[in-house]
Amino acid sequence: MVEIDLATVNWARAQFTLTAMYHWLFVPITLGLSFLCAFYETIYVRTGNEEWKRLTKFWMTLFGINFVIGIATGIILEFEFGTNWSNYSWMVGDIFGAPLAIEGIFAFFLEATFFVVMFFGWDRVSKNFHLFSTWMVAIGSNLSALWILVANGWMQYPVGMTFNPDNARFEMENFWEVLFSPVAISKFTHATTSSFVVGALFVIAISSYYLLKGRHVRMAQRSIAVASVFGLLAGIATAITGDESAYENASHQPMKLAAYEGLYDGGRGVDIVAFGLLTPGKRPGDGQDPFLFEISIPKGLSLLATRELNGFVPGINDLVYGNAAEGIAPVQEKIDRGKVAIADFAAYKEASKAGDETARAAALARFTPNQPYLGFGYLNSPEEVVPSVASIYYSFHIMVYVGSFIIFLLLLFLWAVKSGRLGEQRWLLRLGIVSFFLTYFASEMGWVVAEVGRQPWAIQDMLTVKMASTQIAAGHVQTTVVMFFVVFTVLLLAEAKIMLRQIKIGPEEV
Repeated sequence: MVEIDLATVNWARAQFTLTAMYHWLFVPITLGLSFLCAFYETIYVRTGNEEWKRLTKFWMTLFGINFVIGIATGIILEFEFGTNWSNYSWMVGDIFGAPLAIEGIFAFFLEATFFVVMFFGWDRVSKNFHLFSTWMVAIGSNLSALWILVANGWMQYPVGMTFNPDNARFEMENFWEVLFSPVAISKFTHATTSSFVVGALFVIAISSYYLLKGRHVRMAQRSIAVASVFGLLAGIATAITGDESAYENASHQPMKLAAYEGLYDGGRGVDIVAFGLLTPGKRPGDGQDPFLFEISIPKGLSLLATRELNGFVPGINDLVYGNAAEGIAPVQEKIDRGKVAIADFAAYKEASKAGDETARAAALARFTPNQPYLGFGYLNSPEEVVPSVASIYYSFHIMVYVGSFIIFLLLLFLWAVKSGRLGEQRWLLRLGIVSFFLTYFASEMGWVVAEVGRQPWAIQDMLTVKMASTQIAAGHVQTTVVMFFVVFTVLLLAEAKIMLRQIKIGPEEV
């Protein structure tokens, strides 16, 4: 068994978490605001109204500030796969690297090329070509998200590949299976639609501030009119794609689903928890009630997970200790088979090194049936497959509560716009400002659910996080965590300062 320094693993996880969370502060505004800029400019080109042009240029300025600073964290995030997760990069580089390479070569260059035209081509190209450039930036930004989320989706549900025992690597067999994985599709649609909501609330918050101050009133009203429609449609789409994402979790990551619903004992016709407080210290198999109290919707979880009111949904105890009646094998059995796979793989490598073809073939024949359980062989106990239930449960429910509230809020904004009473609803304008930060928080919680929910796996059921890490001294990683925290905080504060200055100036000087 390979000796792993858990301090290194934990610090590497901390660094990646820090970078990802900071990076996601910039991404939603980029994805959402890019399309809003395209909508605003489309209205300008169709109407010829110069006020829409000034409005568009103002939001483009804020988009550009966010876009440029966000690139830095994104590049560092990709580099960390090589610095802190070299075993992972070695084993799955043929698969994971492909969508990231496509993102860099195609999507990023697409948006970067037209980004220049969008910002500096107002008086140098025709209206229609400039509008085309703006749409290409929006499409390119979201194509970048597509390829990154395809890569992440593969980590959650590895498909389209085979394991090569000669070099201990997973190699791609079917690119299209990776691209069109149902998990990748649900992750892309859910992440982007939720980002559109964040972008819409960004516009609404700033415009609400202007209306409260009595500044740029027509610009603010027009901005909110478009953003509220865009945000409402995106919010409804986010709810639909979120439901689909949960359904995919039930099929491919049942432990994640059980964790974010606090479900320990599965069954048929399982209720979904609308609100509840978890029992502190609850552990798998300890017999404690999972909740101090709960309010549930009858059979809701079975309907969400199986599309049937009486469908079977496994709980944490079923997944850890097995459920023979439902054909669920206990994790200990998988661990035992994984350890056999590790031993047979070692024998295969030794026989290959020695040139003993008979022993090599025999070892491979023994290894192949147990190869799917190879990752389980590096677990020390069945309970290790259970992620932090409290973290996922509360993150998931916060995300759902805020998302539901935002849809209602956007309906209120749309009503205020259509009734011509937007400027009178000062309480709504204040709520619009606060809700932007709530939406951001809910968006971050979504990533907590997605990433913490698949622990302890770097690749679901195949490669543990601790085996994916680079074997370097923990102190080296710790130093970079502190360094990145300082750098990212400075970048965040710089963006906030520049944004606030530009918002204070307003559209007149754009």
